[in-house]
Order: sequence, then C-alpha cells, then structure tokens
Amino acid sequence: MDAAHVTFLVIAKEPVPGRVKTRLTPEYTPDEAAELAEASLADTLTTVAAVPAAERVLALAGRPGRWLPPGFRVIPQRGDGLDERLAAAFDDACTGHPLVLIGMDTPQVGTRLLQQAAQALGTHDAVFGPAADGGFWLLGLTRPDAGLLHGVPMSRSNTGRVQLDRLRAAGLSVASLPVLTDVDTAADAEAVAAASPDGRFAAAVRRMREGRAVRA
Repeated sequence: MDAAHVTFLVIAKEPVPGRVKTRLTPEYTPDEAAELAEASLADTLTTVAAVPAAERVLALAGRPGRWLPPGFRVIPQRGDGLDERLAAAFDDACTGHPLVLIGMDTPQVGTRLLQQAAQALGTHDAVFGPAADGGFWLLGLTRPDAGLLHGVPMSRSNTGRVQLDRLRAAGLSVASLPVLTDVDTAADAEAVAAASPDGRFAAAVRRMREGRAVRA
C-alpha cells in the first residue's frame, strides 16, 4: 500500500521537565531529560512529516510547542491507562484510512521504515514493530479497531507479546518490522544516538556528554 493512503498517528507527551523520561535521571537532570524527549519527538515528527500520508495526527498529552511541524492534526489524549489512551487515539484519529501508530521514543526511525510499514498493509491486516524492552514501537492496521488495544497490559516485558497474540487471536495476518530500542534509560539514549547520529536527538546526547566532560 502506498503511504499516501495511510494515516500516521504519533502519540506523545509534551516534553515538560519532571514529567517525561524520568528514567533518564539521575544520569541526566530533569531539564536534560525533557530536552532529550523534545529532540526525540522532533525527530519523530520530522520523519513522519517527510512521508506521504493521507493524514498526519498527533495525539498529545499537553500543549503543542516549537517542535511541532506544520501538517499535523493535533488531538488530546483521552483515558487513564496507556492502553485506554492508545485505543482512544485510534478511535479519534481514524477517518476511514489504514492507520499506523508510532510513539515518540524511537527517534532513529527513518522514512524507509514508515514506508515499509505502509507497504505491509497492502498485503497484511496488521504490521507490528517490536521493541527491545518487550513492548512495541509501531502498530498498523488496515481496519483500525481500538478494541485490539484496550486491555493490553502496558509497560511490561511481555506487552509486545500480548499485543501480538491479541492481533493473531483476532484472525489478522501480521507483518513484522525490525526490533528497535525505545529511549527509556541513559544506556538506551547512548545506543540510539550511536545508531542514528545525524538527528537532533543524537546531537543533544553528544552535547550533554561533552558538557559533562568539560565540567569533570
């Protein structure tokens, strides 16, 4: 399927110190963690903006900032747990097109992978991107169904397996994408920056590393 026929949905938090990427501390200060979150989000949105799409949607907890490029419809997140927020975002973003959901924690994602996800929906009912921590970084459906996300236990080592089992139990054919590392810890940040050295996220990691070296 051509990406121009797919809705791309990004789910994200406003990068506010003390509210995002708290697991990056104490290696990073809360302000630095928020700066890294903003860089990760900006890289992700820039990548999504560079892919042809039927629509681009940002499901946001908080307020838009300077990191938001033009061309996105912004919707508020709804629900309590992450599964509820993801399910609600699927419902609110759906306009009849196949839908691909991605988070803000994999700034190394390039346009090729997003185009690959869209293409997979031309031959499969779903496309799934597993994360190294046991979660998932992307989920796409030719026929968006929020019920496939509601009730899946999130932020656990088996989240991805449970979600994948849910898709298969519904009788869906599932295409798989490569395993990617979510940025959760300081070690993750270094690994992702090394894997994708040209983005804003990698530049922020290098700048903070060099700043520590100067102060040492």
